[in-house]
Amino acid sequence: MDGYLDAYATVALLLLVGVLIIGGAFGANRLLRPSRPNAAAGKHDTYECGLDPVEGGWAQMQIRYYIYAYLYVLFAVEAVFLFPWAVVYVRSGLAVVVEMAIFVAVLALGLLYAWRKNALRWL
Repeated sequence: MDGYLDAYATVALLLLVGVLIIGGAFGANRLLRPSRPNAAAGKHDTYECGLDPVEGGWAQMQIRYYIYAYLYVLFAVEAVFLFPWAVVYVRSGLAVVVEMAIFVAVLALGLLYAWRKNALRWL
């Protein structure tokens, strides 16, 4: 049981060292900072330079960008599965070839569906 609790002691010691390092950094910052910080006009504004913001921060995003990202991830995953499969293709039997053909066919159907719905147009 002693070995089990030693692991917790190690974690607690590392946690204590981390807290001491962070506390020391904050303490050194408090000691070394200037006592009278710069209070120039506009110093605490949202933007220190450039134009003042006049409108809200709301901006709508079109759904087609998410569709492009989703399709990219989909075909990146396909590539992740196809490359190792191509390496071990020589040692595999007919069942693996059929499974991979089904996998590629399902992905091709998804691409065909996105193409038919005009989701791949960049306009």
